[in-house]
Amino acid sequence: MSTAEKLLSAQALNETRAARFASRKRVNVIALSLSLAAMAFGVFWLVWILWETLRLGVGGLAIATFTEMTPPPNEAGGIANAIFGSLAMVAMATFVGTPIGIMAGIYLAEYNPKGWLASVTRFVNDILLSAPSIVIGLFVYAIVVAYFKSFSGLAGAMALALIVIPVVIRTTENMLQLVPPGLREAAYALGTPKWKVIMSITLRAARAGVVTGILLAVARIAGETAPLLFTALNNQFWTADMTQPMASLPVTIFKFAMSPYENWQQLAWAGVFLITVAVLALNILARVLTRNKL
Repeated sequence: MSTAEKLLSAQALNETRAARFASRKRVNVIALSLSLAAMAFGVFWLVWILWETLRLGVGGLAIATFTEMTPPPNEAGGIANAIFGSLAMVAMATFVGTPIGIMAGIYLAEYNPKGWLASVTRFVNDILLSAPSIVIGLFVYAIVVAYFKSFSGLAGAMALALIVIPVVIRTTENMLQLVPPGLREAAYALGTPKWKVIMSITLRAARAGVVTGILLAVARIAGETAPLLFTALNNQFWTADMTQPMASLPVTIFKFAMSPYENWQQLAWAGVFLITVAVLALNILARVLTRNKL
């Protein structure tokens, strides 16, 4: 091949490379533009929702909001009973669901990761994760409310616990699987029993991720309405008896927001603001905890 032919071949190769580079650059610009547009679209609606929640929710906040019970139409009052009911049911659901979820996650990650029981558990857990909350509410209604012929805060807490459990299971299993095997092997080499390795080594190393999963589960159930409509129902008065119908913020918001009364609508927006702030705080805390995870 002559020198001229070699030069023409090199020039053609450079032109091909330049064309490919220009094509990739155009595709990159298009993809980046679409990504930024999607992000801007989502952020726009998020900012709008937060602004409306802040603008309308702060106006409904007062001392009476936290000290008085839900009022009749066109009368002064607050949502203290709904706040207490939500806190009580969410706390009980977390107290019941968290240990079950953590122990199941430990079993799946440490004791039997590839067995048939683990496969069945993961399959059922995936179904629970994707199941609509109203289905869980109807399930608890059928086995608890219909059986005892009474709505109750306990039934509401049970429905919320069934939402907490799969989230904690998935998070615990994933976080434990991220722990380096060398930590376990070093502990086993020293003669440490398996339960001690799990409690003192693997679970401690993954505690930030596990706590994050718990916080995210609490954030999810804090705004659930459908399960509580079928289980705890509502109560206009103050009650600490978990065996009786109990008010909650999501159900109160649903009831008051659908009403034509201005004072109820203001209280509904105040409840929306409180739930939004609580969920936002939990998500921020979860982000802070995950910064130092493995």
